[in-house]
Amino acid sequence: MQETHSSPPPSQTFPALFKKTHEMGVFEDAKTMSDIIPITDSKSINEAYKSLNNHSVESLRQFLHLHFIIPQNKDSDFKTNKKHSVSQHIHALWNVLRRAKDKQIEGSSLVPLPYSYVVPGGRFNEIYYWDSYFTMLGLKISGEFDLIESMIENFAHQIDQFGHIPNGNRTYFLSRSQPPFFALMVELLAGIRGEKIYDHYLPHLIKEYSFWMKGSEQLSDNQLFINRVGIANNKFILNRYYDELDTPRDEMYPDDVELAKTSNRNSNELFRHIRAACESGWDFSSRWLSDPMDLSSIDAAHIFPIDLNCLLYHLELTISKCHLLKGENVESSDFKKLANQRKKAINKVFWNDSEGCYLDFNNKKNTQTPIVSAATTYPLFFKIADPHHADSIALKIKNELLKPGGVRCTTIKSGQQWDAPNGWAPIQYIAVKGLISYDQINLALNIAKKWTSLNESIFKSTGKMLEKYNVEDLDLHAGGGEYPVQDGFGWTNGVYLALKEIMSTK
Repeated sequence: MQETHSSPPPSQTFPALFKKTHEMGVFEDAKTMSDIIPITDSKSINEAYKSLNNHSVESLRQFLHLHFIIPQNKDSDFKTNKKHSVSQHIHALWNVLRRAKDKQIEGSSLVPLPYSYVVPGGRFNEIYYWDSYFTMLGLKISGEFDLIESMIENFAHQIDQFGHIPNGNRTYFLSRSQPPFFALMVELLAGIRGEKIYDHYLPHLIKEYSFWMKGSEQLSDNQLFINRVGIANNKFILNRYYDELDTPRDEMYPDDVELAKTSNRNSNELFRHIRAACESGWDFSSRWLSDPMDLSSIDAAHIFPIDLNCLLYHLELTISKCHLLKGENVESSDFKKLANQRKKAINKVFWNDSEGCYLDFNNKKNTQTPIVSAATTYPLFFKIADPHHADSIALKIKNELLKPGGVRCTTIKSGQQWDAPNGWAPIQYIAVKGLISYDQINLALNIAKKWTSLNESIFKSTGKMLEKYNVEDLDLHAGGGEYPVQDGFGWTNGVYLALKEIMSTK
């Protein structure tokens, strides 16, 4: 494999230009500035910028177009065939969302990957970690087995290169990961290629586990958190989302700077919590907020999330299985014990009897958070919940989270995109599969039918598969968040095909 290297993002290479461009609002989407590609060397561009006397929007725009390639939406030219069903549309769309292996581009923030992959679509022209699992569900149904393997090989390559899978393959994403779905990807591929897959990816699974558990041996009563790991109730080792940096995000720089200006908090602390929430994939949600209506009250890095710890339970079980298949019984037993300990911790720390569901836990406040969210379905998906807890969760979903278009993220209308009235593809899939695991078939199929019908209705009126949907008012599109609703859309496509298959077999 040809050696590649990554270039620092524009925020580091062109700091003065980067800040001025955002300050003047040159680009409608802040991410554009982080994805620009210099035409000449950075020293020459910085010198040219120093000589620029006019810093008006138009002057900056001309300067940028002279010295950089400005990224464009690559799938914007795709025309929907109105005679196609949703499934036919998705099968045709994979090629539009597919990217060939990357070439080394000096000065680009894109981290080059050695194999082809699928991007979500819209403004997202790089691979994203947790999105990709749900995209793969659809690729499997489309028979795109080689593409699934290529994407997993890219993630393994990143683990080898960085010690973890970044949020996305951009250098400004390297300081954080996303929900650890790699073990589920390996499991998916093993179902296609056979159990030899487990042996091939065992070193990568162990490296990813080490990333999430780094520093755990240093935890104590006086040290509740280190990196992404912490100790709850003086005895339970659990994990949190985190980020190595405490600065404004490159891709949303003006938003973070503005939030810090209007907040009374220490800006670096605020940025750390913002970034931690981005690692969760739920950016943003009342799950992470002390005041559900105030983003500046974000406390994400102090919270042990339900979903993250369920995913790490599955990672521990998967590593145990890998060792067992190799005949390494001692190592297998060690990881099985870790998984059992985490399962116990999940049921002790997160379960709430009065609410009848699992709630996140704020370790700094030493209490559960009050937000009922769709993350409560993860213990069902991974078969961690007791049967009576599962019955209670099913009732909670039916009574509080299920709406005409599917499961909403939370019961809170905060204006954030991972709150009511929005629903997203991954939470539908996790809920449906989790409920099926506990024989809640009717509720599972009801969710699947509501969600796929909503997808079909919006597709019929717009010709698009969207990133997220309003599941409460089916006449409205989803809203909230830091950017317009995106179309494409990788994980929506994958989950639609997966749910249609489930519906056809139950």
